[in-house]
Amino acid sequence: MIREITLGQYYPADSIIHKLDPRVKLMGTIFFIISLFLFKNFVGYIVVTIFLISVIKLSKVPFSFMVKGMKAIVFLLMLTVVMNMFMTVGEPLVTLGKLTITKEGLRSAIFMGLRLMYLVIGSSVMTLTTTPNNLTDGMEKLMNPLKKIKVPVHEISMMMSIALSFIPTLVEETDKIMKAQTARCADFESKNLIKRVKSYIPVLVPLFISAFRRANDLAMAMEARCYNGGEGRTKMYPLEYKKRDRIAYAIMLIYLILTVLLPRIIPFDLLVGLLFKA
Repeated sequence: MIREITLGQYYPADSIIHKLDPRVKLMGTIFFIISLFLFKNFVGYIVVTIFLISVIKLSKVPFSFMVKGMKAIVFLLMLTVVMNMFMTVGEPLVTLGKLTITKEGLRSAIFMGLRLMYLVIGSSVMTLTTTPNNLTDGMEKLMNPLKKIKVPVHEISMMMSIALSFIPTLVEETDKIMKAQTARCADFESKNLIKRVKSYIPVLVPLFISAFRRANDLAMAMEARCYNGGEGRTKMYPLEYKKRDRIAYAIMLIYLILTVLLPRIIPFDLLVGLLFKA
């Protein structure tokens, strides 16, 4: 399961999404996440699903590679669905002892599960199609106005970029340590929760030591290259908006308008009726 984490990885491909300005992808991800909380019926999810599938298709990143990242959050996903299903007050549907599944709870569980899945996949699209260097430049450009109030924009962007790029490295390191501990008879699949938690302790200690060592090596390498922050630094490839970036912004604006207005104009019951008539 550790190797299934795709967040922070970069998937090289020759696609229109890869060629977009990193600022467009950052803003697109923010708009996408906001849109997930702007509607409360299935019409909105139909719009979001069509948009997300289109972006994945254009990115040329295999859909199976994107879905693979969902395996790492299966427990969180199931917990969210179950909590919403049983703890939402409303019209009873099924009673299991002292627990009751309500109509509103089932609806809320489906919506929250879809939101969580789309949030992870949508965020993965950005990291899979953008290199860490471009991501740093994009974040720095977007936060440039904050420099007027003495916010260390470059340093914040650099830290976020390094944190994202460290995820695949730490995942690989964790996988190696777990395999080594398994060879020493560590049981990570035990049904006993306490025993399973104890088996992870020998993994966490060397993982933290490895993380600190890598961080120290990176700091020394940056100092050896006379890195001293963003003040006065120039770019080999300055970011400039092109025609495709402006088109992408226009598409995002249309998408955001559709997710807000369409669910209000076309109720779900009316949409179902139209589909059945067709």
